Amino acid sequence: MQMQPPSQAPVPPPAAPVPSSAPARGRGPLVTALLAGLLVGGGGVGAAWALSGGSSPEGGTEADARGACSALAGLDESELATEGTAGDQAMRRFAGAYSLSESAAAGDSSYEPLAEAVTRAFNRHRQVFEVDAEVQKKLAEARDICAGL
Repeated sequence: MQMQPPSQAPVPPPAAPVPSSAPARGRGPLVTALLAGLLVGGGGVGAAWALSGGSSPEGGTEADARGACSALAGLDESELATEGTAGDQAMRRFAGAYSLSESAAAGDSSYEPLAEAVTRAFNRHRQVFEVDAEVQKKLAEARDICAGL
């Protein structure tokens, strides 16, 4: 019984590819359908909110404006440059004032000056990463508007 050297061992033929039963499809139609569903659903929620009034005393447009003003009242802009909990809390208050003022303006155009002042202060801070004279000016403007509400 002689053994053949490994280099002379017969090599089996390669396996033939298994044909797929369905052609491969991209995920484009699925993603498109998902996005369309989200847009339609979001539009429906927005329409329902708008039709329900959106300005009830316990919530809605007026409450959003008051919430933005409350966040501004609690904001110590000198803490925006600090590390840790105090800086994080200050930045979240600033972002909250921004979001709530935008929400109030979307529901009632009379809140647009408030939203514009807060948005300009917020965007400027995000550009320069400090509370410069322009940020201070816009925050003061927003606080003045809040005093009149």
